[in-house]
Amino acid sequence: MGSSSKLDMNGVKEDERPHVLVVDDSLIDRKIMEKLFTNSACKVTTAESGQKALELLGHGEDKHTINNQGPQINLVVTDYCMPGMTGYDLLKKVKELSSIKEIPVIVVSSENVPTRIEKCLQEGAQQFILKPLKQSDVREARSQMRFVHAIKGVFASKIETKRSK
Repeated sequence: MGSSSKLDMNGVKEDERPHVLVVDDSLIDRKIMEKLFTNSACKVTTAESGQKALELLGHGEDKHTINNQGPQINLVVTDYCMPGMTGYDLLKKVKELSSIKEIPVIVVSSENVPTRIEKCLQEGAQQFILKPLKQSDVREARSQMRFVHAIKGVFASKIETKRSK
């Protein structure tokens, strides 16, 4: 008999849902983004600061991390303007750390500043989205995650095939 996995309300197995880390200093914005990603069949963890996000990703002071204990993060969505470590600073840190640099990062902001957008994209952000985030933005991000996951699977199987020869 096969193993039984619980299905969420979208018919997706819980262990197959992408895991999204939402980072925003605003509780209301975190709750809105959490709801939007949950509606798109994602597992969501939230953090109120860039430093807390790094801890959850396994690169902070706290040893209770997601990426060292349990499911991996598949996407980071961070607000640009936060006290302390900004979303841009978090993006730079993620892209500097070899163990997590492959995780896509989406930066969100309520301010449409072209130089800021360009700076984030040049630093490696997958997207820069203006707030308020909409369900269509989340669906697009979700489909990009599926595409990246499929591409990685193709490359992994090709590497494994070459190794076995």
